[in-house]
Parts: sequence; C-alpha cells; structure tokens
Amino acid sequence: MRVGGGGVGAVILVFVVARLFGVDISGLVGGGGDPAAGGGAQTAPGGAPTQPAPPSGPDPEADQVDFIRFVMKDIQDTFNGLFQKAGAPYRRAKLLVFRDVIDTRCGRSSSAIGPFYCPADQQAYIDLSFFRDLAQRFKAPGQFAQAYVLAHEIGHHVQNLEGVEKKVRKFGRGEGESSGSVRQELQADCYAGVWGHSAKERALLEIGDVDAALAAATAIGDDRLQKQSGREVNPETFTHGTSEQRVRWFRRGFETGRLEACDTFSVQEL
Repeated sequence: MRVGGGGVGAVILVFVVARLFGVDISGLVGGGGDPAAGGGAQTAPGGAPTQPAPPSGPDPEADQVDFIRFVMKDIQDTFNGLFQKAGAPYRRAKLLVFRDVIDTRCGRSSSAIGPFYCPADQQAYIDLSFFRDLAQRFKAPGQFAQAYVLAHEIGHHVQNLEGVEKKVRKFGRGEGESSGSVRQELQADCYAGVWGHSAKERALLEIGDVDAALAAATAIGDDRLQKQSGREVNPETFTHGTSEQRVRWFRRGFETGRLEACDTFSVQEL
C-alpha cells in the first residue's frame, strides 16, 4: 500500500493518536478528560488513573502510528464523501491506541479481544500488538491487511451513524451463523471493501495488497479460529462469520464501491 509516496511498526500504555487530529499528544496524556472528546488517560472510580504516563524518549512505534494516522484519515475522508453524496452528515470517529487494558464507555476491555469499536463513545480501539499477531500468528502480513482491520472498525462507526442496531436486534444480538451480530460484522467487512475500492481507484494499492486483506479476512473467520484453538467448528457460536463469508462480503464492497451493496440484513443466505 502506498502511504503518501513512501512506506511505513509489558508496561500498560495508553496514548491518544492525537496526530490524527493535529493535536500535540504531550498535552493529552496523564490527565482526566472525556474520552469521547479525545481526552487523556481515563480514571478509575475514586480518581486513580488506570494508565501511567508513557515513557519519555523516542516512540518506537512512531512509524506505525504515522501509518494509522494516514489510513484513518483516508478511510474517514472516503466515508465522509459517500455520506455527502447521499445528503447525510458524517461525524468522524476517533481512535485510541492502548496496551493491555482500557476503560471505555462500553466497559473495561483488554487487548485479548482484538481491535473493537465502542458506539457509546464513537471511538475505535486497538492494541498495536494485534498487527504483530496478524502477521505472525494469523499469517496475514502487510500494510493493507492492517488497513483492512482499521476500515472494518470504522465500518462499525458507519453502522452506528446509520442506526443499524435496530436491524441487529431484529435478528438477535446473540451468537449463531445468521444472527444479527454476524450480519453486523459481515457488513463491516463489506464497508471495509468499499474503502478498498476507493483506494484502488486512487492508485493507492500495490500488487498483493488485496490478497493481504483477503488473507486477513480468512485468518479471523470464526471457523478458522475455532479450528486453530483445537475446538470443533460450531456455527451456533459464531459471532463474526466464516472465513468464506468474510472474504465474500469484503469482495462485494471492493468490487462495487457502494455502501448500498453491503446490506447483509436483507438477504437470507450470508
């Protein structure tokens, strides 16, 4: 993937990717603050900070953060443009990079669950170690594989703006191969593909980028993950869809470039 013409990376560490919004990161870490407003370290009951201030000195993950900065802006510029064409307003999500554990308005979470989006504070969260796992454990290296993950999470933000929760409740928020939760995840995959289509149209992709995204989608399918963990594949426990479904819906968004093509809630067969 081309990033601005060039290529781009256990203490508990939380820092806002403030460079996404043109803000000096040094003034945002270590205080209280409303997380939805992009504030600093969150506080536990009683006022005790849940995260220490980051260590001083050069940031070893600065290149990775710069890559995220570029991709997040591009993803949201793309969705903003699509919303404008449809005559609808688009509110930008924010991204918080963390290590180990984090308190959100959706509750406390950890890096063990992977990247996620919290609709209550309209923020996406990611532990950068997930990108290492994506390359090493899941055999899906490459910048576009990482970009696919970010686009998927912002896809959930698009769903939040569209009020998709009503559709999710119709099918049931629980587990199962046709549940509302699976349909929601597959639609976010399709939205990630819509952004990928835009990136291709603007010549941001390189040879092998799409294959990297498909490898990532394949690696994190429910059936693949269950097999990797030594468990029997059980569709009744699916929450994100099979590898084949994730690839197919990403492809649909990538090939059409239209949000309207991603209606996973109007089809019987996923």
